[in-house]
Amino acid sequence: MAWGQGELFPTANETEIQRTKFLLGKYTKMIALMQDFEKFEADLKQVAIDGEAARRIDQDELHADKTANATILIEKQRWVYQQYRFYTQQLRRAWALIQDEDEKKAIDYRYIQGYSYKETLLFFRHSLSDSTIRRKISEGAESVANTLKLMGFFEQDKAEF
Repeated sequence: MAWGQGELFPTANETEIQRTKFLLGKYTKMIALMQDFEKFEADLKQVAIDGEAARRIDQDELHADKTANATILIEKQRWVYQQYRFYTQQLRRAWALIQDEDEKKAIDYRYIQGYSYKETLLFFRHSLSDSTIRRKISEGAESVANTLKLMGFFEQDKAEF
């Protein structure tokens, strides 16, 4: 890990914080796609073999090997599923380690449960001001990013299919 000298608890840089916010924003979609993949994996395989998706993997080839392309498509779907599983598990672990209860609740409501920004503001309005809620969401996301940095997430996040 690329930590500074003598740095026991590294802090995430701005790029890592933005990546964390992006992944948090996609959390509920990743969960939904993972559940769909788990439920319909056999159907997805059959569609890849029978359908035109396998034929369109390489646009340049007019006579592509449909079976080989279907296998590649299935493997890519499985790889995306595994990446999403890794992302969601790490995000949930980092969220669970947030120390401030208001930050934890704000991140849970906004990203883990997937409510909109406006719905989150309305949910907390009776106990906290809008600016405090915005700050708690921002600080919570930064806390998640710092935990992900500590766990080595950003070094592992560079995988490509």
